This record gives sequence, C-alpha cells and structure tokens, in this order.
Amino acid sequence: MRLRADTIELPDGTIVRDYYVRETRGFVVIFALRTDGRVLLVRQYKHGIGRSVLELPAGAIDEGESPRDCAVRELAEETGYIGEEPELVRSFVADPTNSNGFFHLFLIRGAAERVAQAFDITEDIAVEFAPIDELRAMMRDGRIVVGSQVASIYTVLDHLKKL
Repeated sequence: MRLRADTIELPDGTIVRDYYVRETRGFVVIFALRTDGRVLLVRQYKHGIGRSVLELPAGAIDEGESPRDCAVRELAEETGYIGEEPELVRSFVADPTNSNGFFHLFLIRGAAERVAQAFDITEDIAVEFAPIDELRAMMRDGRIVVGSQVASIYTVLDHLKKL
C-alpha cells in the first residue's frame, strides 16, 4: 500500500490540496463451500476496530500475484482448506473516495481440509462453519458486520440461486 497526496479540482472549481489516496493492489474475499454445503468462516482480531470479527476468508493481493492465485493461497493459509478451481463471481470497488483498490469475490466449491494453516504474524484465526440458512441469520442479527463481507455473501447467495 502506498499513500499519495493529490491536488484536485472539484467540478465547481474548488482546489483541494493534499487529498490523500491509498494506492493498493486490492484484496480477495473467498466464499468457500464444503461438500456438506457448509460455508467456511474465520474469526480473527482486527486491530482497526479493536475486536474480533467473523468473516469469510480474505486477504491482500501480493505484488505480482493474480487475484485468483491470491484466493487459493489465502484460503489455504487461513483455513487449511483447498477446493475446486476458484470462480470469480464479481469485483467491487472497495473505497472510491480515498482508494484506488478493488476487491475480488471468488466462489470455491468442494473445499476440504488438506494443509496446515499458515498465519501471517498478525493473524490468529479460528475456523468456523455455517450452513447457508445460518449464514443469512448471522448477517441479519449482526454476527457478521463487515460491509465487504455482507456484500460478498449476498452476492454469492444471489449467484447460487441463478445456477
């Protein structure tokens, strides 16, 4: 990630100096389905908000890495699970006000535990599982609160209905 300061001109002609923009390679979110139909979730501490959250596996795209390869790597590292070929469901703009980043949502079916988890230094992740109906309830009652995660889950659920 890089932070740059731009001087911008608004449509009304106002000049704004030092308008900060985060430059990033983006990140991926992985909706991983086990063969029993349950979805993989991760519970981990997020320092920005100072508490643990429940999410789909996700992670930053490394330099020179494709979003698809990142999805495979992050799922294995965070959960120990590997599945079928990742399917790109959709890409979203993450924060157009202050960032140039996108996040890419992948569906991975047939996920099975095949490798040991391999955490980054800041990660301490507990893997959990939820059937689709419970996942919906988690979004409704606030157990899943991260906006990109809620958008990702609803998008994949809509995608799965269309198949």
